[in-house]
Amino acid sequence: MDDWIIEIIDSSGYVGIMLLIALENIFPPIPSEVILTLSGFMTNYTRMNIWIATVFATIGSSIGAIIIYSLGRLVNTKSLERWINKWGHIFHLKIGDVKKAKGWFVRHGNITVFFCRFIPIVRSLISLPAGMAKMNVWIFLLYTGIGTFVWNSVLIFLGAFAGSQWKELVNQINMYSYIILGCLAVGVIFAFWAIKKIKNRS
Repeated sequence: MDDWIIEIIDSSGYVGIMLLIALENIFPPIPSEVILTLSGFMTNYTRMNIWIATVFATIGSSIGAIIIYSLGRLVNTKSLERWINKWGHIFHLKIGDVKKAKGWFVRHGNITVFFCRFIPIVRSLISLPAGMAKMNVWIFLLYTGIGTFVWNSVLIFLGAFAGSQWKELVNQINMYSYIILGCLAVGVIFAFWAIKKIKNRS
């Protein structure tokens, strides 16, 4: 996968970075770590400017995020409720739980969108519940822009600093990603266990 990413950035420059990052937001398996650190590395050996690369990466992130957000807004509430009534028992999920989650997101969605931009895979998927909760689109774009700008700038600057060792940097970032995802998985499992235990007592 690295080869075609290198080819696109090498041939299309800033626009290539923007398009790749937009695509990464829609299809999370595409590695943003590779795209961003490689972009930073290439600022050392081409005419690309590190700040302009960061801005284009952030624009790409926002484009991808607003597409997923828009899909979330298209989710029909009644269809979702019918699905929960039919299949929700498998996941111990009730309509009331979804409404509570939506209410929580309405109250805390701003900061959630911001911090989730630093979490692997989740940083792409968080746009969906934001759209489903009908979060104000301008507020969504503001927190998305700030969060992704921080994330993008850190990785691009690290890539520039690492130079020819950028691939080793990607491996270290991937290790961080696995640790974060592992912690999240444990947290989700514990939360489901705790909720189920509380419901059994009531």
